[in-house]
Amino acid sequence: MPEPLTCRVMLRGLCHRRCMQAAAAGMHGSIWRRSAAQQQLVQAYSNSSTSTPPMPVVYHPLYSAPQLAPGHRFPMQVFRCIYERLLQQNIIQPTQVRMPEHLPSDRDLSLVHCPEYLAAFSSCSLDEQRVRRIGFGPTTRTQILVDRTKSEVAGTLLTARLALQHGLACNTAGGTHHAFADSGSGFCILNDLAYTAHTLLQERAVERVLILDLDVHQGDGTAAMCAGNLDIFTLSVHAESNFPARKQKSSLDIGLQDGVGDKEYLTTVAQVS
Repeated sequence: MPEPLTCRVMLRGLCHRRCMQAAAAGMHGSIWRRSAAQQQLVQAYSNSSTSTPPMPVVYHPLYSAPQLAPGHRFPMQVFRCIYERLLQQNIIQPTQVRMPEHLPSDRDLSLVHCPEYLAAFSSCSLDEQRVRRIGFGPTTRTQILVDRTKSEVAGTLLTARLALQHGLACNTAGGTHHAFADSGSGFCILNDLAYTAHTLLQERAVERVLILDLDVHQGDGTAAMCAGNLDIFTLSVHAESNFPARKQKSSLDIGLQDGVGDKEYLTTVAQVS
């Protein structure tokens, strides 16, 4: 493991979402219920009786804008639902919410992605093989999904910048760790983590970056896109037998067996991070 990093941790966006989703969940009829742990999160992130500025939370309406076919297994509306629940339960306040002002251009994204891939995606003309691998079907070739995908990338970059200013920030979407330089996979099209890490390094806003990926799936695209860059350390803790079948090599991979419980999982994460 590297020494403490200038940009200490860029935790995969999906993990942020799941933590905050857990805090916001718990509806019974029309009544919201909070566990003791959820109440602690509310107290930690609320504005009340604290001199510490509240944590910035990044959201964009485009995160849930595309309409997928009925029965599609990707929960596109979850990002809007999480954002609304966080506000409804007073876990965050409207003053904490930040929104990206601009979407990255293909020229910006070419820092980590192949220009041919970007041109095909942005012009809604990706070939059938790559569309099939991404998993969104015909919606992949629509402008609304193009904009939605780029808004996630913009959101993660903004979140990282805010984290450098405030010590901690959260994006309510992102974590597209299955996207590769020239293709997408597993509902991931553009890799927001690789792009943000390389952008901050190029700007010299940070000296090194740790990407801590705590999803059940290995961050294969992120590992591949950051391989060879000694200033980016990729750490993936995932289920060894789960997707993807063909794993990439992160700086450090921790493949866990099926059935691991919370205690063992948290102990493992604590030991390696």
